[in-house]
Amino acid sequence: MSAAARAAVADAAADAAEEASAFAHPPVAPDATGSYGPHPDQVVDFHLPPSDAASAPAPLVVLFHGGAWRSPYDRLHISPLAAFLTGRGLAVASVEYRRGPASEARNPGTGAAPRPRAGRWPETFDDLAAAVDAVPRLVAELGLTGVDAGRMVLCGHSAGGHAALWAAARHVLPADAPWRAPAPTPAVRGVVALAPIADFAVARELGVCSDAVDELLDGEAGLAWRLPYADPAALLPTGVPTTIVQGARDADVPARVAEAFAAAAERAGQPVRLTLLADVGHFPPIDPATAAARTVADEIEGIVRRYAPGA
Repeated sequence: MSAAARAAVADAAADAAEEASAFAHPPVAPDATGSYGPHPDQVVDFHLPPSDAASAPAPLVVLFHGGAWRSPYDRLHISPLAAFLTGRGLAVASVEYRRGPASEARNPGTGAAPRPRAGRWPETFDDLAAAVDAVPRLVAELGLTGVDAGRMVLCGHSAGGHAALWAAARHVLPADAPWRAPAPTPAVRGVVALAPIADFAVARELGVCSDAVDELLDGEAGLAWRLPYADPAALLPTGVPTTIVQGARDADVPARVAEAFAAAAERAGQPVRLTLLADVGHFPPIDPATAAARTVADEIEGIVRRYAPGA
């Protein structure tokens, strides 16, 4: 076996071990749940820090889970990360949203088993926008007095990283976009995107997550006009402080995707902080047992500190 082949085998084994570790944690029940719409997936789980953790209300992390916009992956798998962040004194609003219908399976023609479709247009985007807008209201309605909804950091992993970047960019969407906001959301102090599907052109080139971007945008028929409404790399600059935490060894959403977004942002006049983690794959940033998750918490806390009142 060649050295390259041995390295590929070792990387695959490391990836499998990291994924198993990330999914080995049992789901953590939220402290409260609120609905932002009538669909069962239009809910937000709130995870709160210990009541004696701080005297002041906790900053709020609005957290989007990944899973390539496909129905088998929901917010439960990211709840251990939410609980980990509460241990750092942060409150977390974990967003559920409509993903692709399980009944509409796709097969790439390779002999692989059919897989659920990635995303729904426009429902997935309807939900991302509606959830962010609803979070402050839900905090008030649920009586979460220990939560500061005026200091929010958007965070998400993989497809959820796309969601965080996209939600922060709604004020630069095309004028006819139904999700366009008139201005940046004042409460959003920044974005920390984890291995995000951040640049759709590069993601499509690499076939990220089994061509999930093409499915989300409904193939060539949708790409022609939907891309400017959906691609974070096309929605720059946002003026919102942005950090990407990316595993250098990530095979699911390779580092090239994050690097392309950061380069596009710099060309647009908005430098992006790219934290590239050596010898880390796709899942450690959401695994509370890893140093990568501690880096995620550090980056979130850095934004909270830099953009706190009076800072």
